[in-house]
Amino acid sequence: MASVWRDLPPAEIVARLWADSGGPPAALSDVTLTGADPVLPSTFRIGAVAQSTIAAAALAAAELRRLKTGQRQQITCDQRDAAIEFRSERYMRVANKPPAALWDAIAGTYQAADGRWLRLHTNFAHHRDGVLDLLSCDYDRDAVAAALKQWKAEDFEDAAAARGLVVTMMRSDAEWQAHPQGRAVAGLPLFEIEKFGEAPVEPLPGGDRPLSGIRVADLTRIIAGPVCGRTLAAHGADVLLLSSPSLPSIESLVIDSGRGKRAAFVDLETAAGRETLTDLAARADVFVQGYRPGGLAGRGFSPEAVASRRPGIVYVSLSAYGHAGPWSDRRGFDSLVQTASGINHSEAVAAGLDQPKALPCQALDHASGYLMAFGAMMALRRRATVGGSWLVRVSLAQTGHWIRTLGSVPGGLAAPEIDAAAAADRLETTPSGFGALTAVRHAAMLSETPAGWALPSVPLGSHAAAWSSAA
Repeated sequence: MASVWRDLPPAEIVARLWADSGGPPAALSDVTLTGADPVLPSTFRIGAVAQSTIAAAALAAAELRRLKTGQRQQITCDQRDAAIEFRSERYMRVANKPPAALWDAIAGTYQAADGRWLRLHTNFAHHRDGVLDLLSCDYDRDAVAAALKQWKAEDFEDAAAARGLVVTMMRSDAEWQAHPQGRAVAGLPLFEIEKFGEAPVEPLPGGDRPLSGIRVADLTRIIAGPVCGRTLAAHGADVLLLSSPSLPSIESLVIDSGRGKRAAFVDLETAAGRETLTDLAARADVFVQGYRPGGLAGRGFSPEAVASRRPGIVYVSLSAYGHAGPWSDRRGFDSLVQTASGINHSEAVAAGLDQPKALPCQALDHASGYLMAFGAMMALRRRATVGGSWLVRVSLAQTGHWIRTLGSVPGGLAAPEIDAAAAADRLETTPSGFGALTAVRHAAMLSETPAGWALPSVPLGSHAAAWSSAA
């Protein structure tokens, strides 16, 4: 893998992504990329990761419109602009006020009894309460630190996973490569687009936008999956964000990633909710889900079950650690995967630190989101040309492994930060269901069908669980 990706210029990274998805080579001449790493303080090629994944998704959108109209268009993407979009949740403002802090009071890193580092993710109340119950301690950072001094790091990681909690031990790159899950992830491609059912050819719907008339059921939360839906909406899809009133959410992320989407409640714990989703899926083109592997299958919405009701579906599945290996059913988030897979350790070593150092953005989340959107659009292209039902699989761990294989940026940690003032040229202010929203514009510029959102962000559950009559 390293020999394929390492030190490739961004244009060649896009070309490799495009070839792996089955895209026609001639389209690559329509892409212009500018800028170079480092654009954010990191030893990893974060700018190249952002630029290549955002540009690949834009190229896929342009290709769908070419299939409909025969017209090509030019795509440009600057690396700094892409890096800013990879941190869109940091720059978002409502009524000129910054978002509330994302992290819970006891979330973060701690040392265990053996001196190894652990990262706890406790932003959701049930994860927080589960960690406190396992530790038998108060909701206090010092109390958590003292309780973890009674555990070996890997023992606590395993005990937390057994309870469905989200905790990882920091590993080096070498340790992750030797770990059974690290080996499983290394054996998987960056993304997969697989035909898993027969269906007739479906020409793309009419309309001026690349995804006009395409219906997307978005069953995702936090960053990666919602970024996928936001990207598809930016190219004209009818995206219906489906969430449960009983599941927790983080409002600032809902606001930032909700642009272009309608939002409805569907409770899959009820028969009525499952029936509603069955009806919606039967009339969808794309079904995007971010439940852990097997989570939706138990409720009757496996890829095969959805395709049996809707032949020709494009089913996009996101997981934390991939669909193979002993951790395939573990829950996880970007920050946890960074810690487990050696990324935090590598950044720490480069910075001369003895504790985990995170990337300057949730790069695994954002890259995975654009790869999901890219895969979905390239699967729609296949449906329009050869027919079939298609499964797209992406995981945070596969994306993290890929980021490692791209190579490093000598001296990258010295790059200056990009604060909100420095990013002002990339921000726009529009109305939303929360107030005046200042948010990052899309980094990829398409000459004929500029990306943009026709609908504002709205609170969860604002709309009926039904497709737009215009779709």
